[in-house]
Amino acid sequence: MLQLIVGAVHDRSARGVAAAVGRLITGGQLPAGTRLPTVRSVASELGISPTTVSEAWRSLANAGAIQTRGRSGTFVRDGSGRRHLRYTQLASGPVPLPHDLSTGVPDHDLLPSLAGALRRAGKARLTTSYLDDPVLPPLDAVLRERWPYPPPQLTVVDGALDALDRVTAAVVRFGDHVLVENPTFPPVLDLLDSVGASVIAVPMDAYGIRPDALAEALRRGRGGRGSAGHDPVALYLQPRAHNPTGTSMTAARAEQLADVLAGSDIIVVEDDHAGDIATAPPVSLGTYLPGQTVRIHSFSKSHGPDLRLAAVAGPSALISRITDRRLLGPGWSSRLLQAVLLDLLTDDATVAQVGRAREEYARRRTAMLEALAAHGAHATADDGINLWLDVTDEQVAMVALAAHGIAVAPGRPFEVSRLDTDHVRVTVGLVSGDEDGFGVAELAGVLAAAAGAPARAGSRPKHPLPRGGR
Repeated sequence: MLQLIVGAVHDRSARGVAAAVGRLITGGQLPAGTRLPTVRSVASELGISPTTVSEAWRSLANAGAIQTRGRSGTFVRDGSGRRHLRYTQLASGPVPLPHDLSTGVPDHDLLPSLAGALRRAGKARLTTSYLDDPVLPPLDAVLRERWPYPPPQLTVVDGALDALDRVTAAVVRFGDHVLVENPTFPPVLDLLDSVGASVIAVPMDAYGIRPDALAEALRRGRGGRGSAGHDPVALYLQPRAHNPTGTSMTAARAEQLADVLAGSDIIVVEDDHAGDIATAPPVSLGTYLPGQTVRIHSFSKSHGPDLRLAAVAGPSALISRITDRRLLGPGWSSRLLQAVLLDLLTDDATVAQVGRAREEYARRRTAMLEALAAHGAHATADDGINLWLDVTDEQVAMVALAAHGIAVAPGRPFEVSRLDTDHVRVTVGLVSGDEDGFGVAELAGVLAAAAGAPARAGSRPKHPLPRGGR
């Protein structure tokens, strides 16, 4: 295998190595499932730097040709593509069901109207040059006032996933070790897989990732990029309204985690995906580690997914790399939509509407948790729009719910490593109690039965994540 690759390489640059291996893959000489030689062995045989081979491997991973499996090694992918994405596994399936609670989207009826803001923004002259600042100055000022710590540099991109993609491209290289809370948002794992990162799971309790587990993961992660003694390069987390569990990090927990990370160079990537509909305060490790924290604030769930806007702030050098790279692509996020967002964030009626939505989502979560508890089912939905339900068997639960016309998201795509219990994610934010044929009590009964929960009248909700020290 090693000699096959070495013999195919005529250009020993990173691009040449990637092209040679790519030709071997497409030509069938390296079939799907083939384990590739180590970066060091290829580099040694070719007489080039391991960094050059790592860059070649990263290019192949970005193209979807290979994937890393942690300590198991790097393998040739099969070419079937889309079905491998964890993100696509959350969809309800090819046949829509009447009650689709798999989506993770906000209730459209609780979003503020954009009509007035669009009308007012449409009258303004917003772009004078292709090299204007990427963020409208008044919006920059408002966002900085709302940030939980003074941000070194801030920009606006096309939604939280765009921000995660761009931060990942700037921070993570092929073979890097990256720490991720377990469970986590599936697209994060897809992104890290696409760049060839080696993902290390960090267990959670009711207040976010555990400090002791983070310290242990840092120790286990040493040895990234093929060299001993190299710490993981990044930690990805959702500090409030965690998707899928709904847990939120406390200020005390953030301080504990910052203490664990003190003295490291690790970049903390915080995805504040729920934004203004979250009831928990915007706690951030940036309060303690501003030079190492990148925070993403999304407005999709609070103001509308089709705004396609998220603010991202972090170390100046890192954010500058992102904004400079965008100049060669989209350039900037629509200043028209930025003006709409600015209007929404400063309009008293809209602020009040978002506040009512936040309260309504909290009411829906509480009502469903109480109804499920009455049936002996265990779930958590502390914040946000999702509920994480314990089930005896994920597939059995999903089939049973589908028979009632209910779609939920499977729990497995959220898992970095297997959890002790099977789960499904329910977008409880869409359950108003007025659904055709399903009130909260009726829906809770169906969910509990599918979960395999024995009926226990008067049971109290139980948090499936242990409540460690704050």
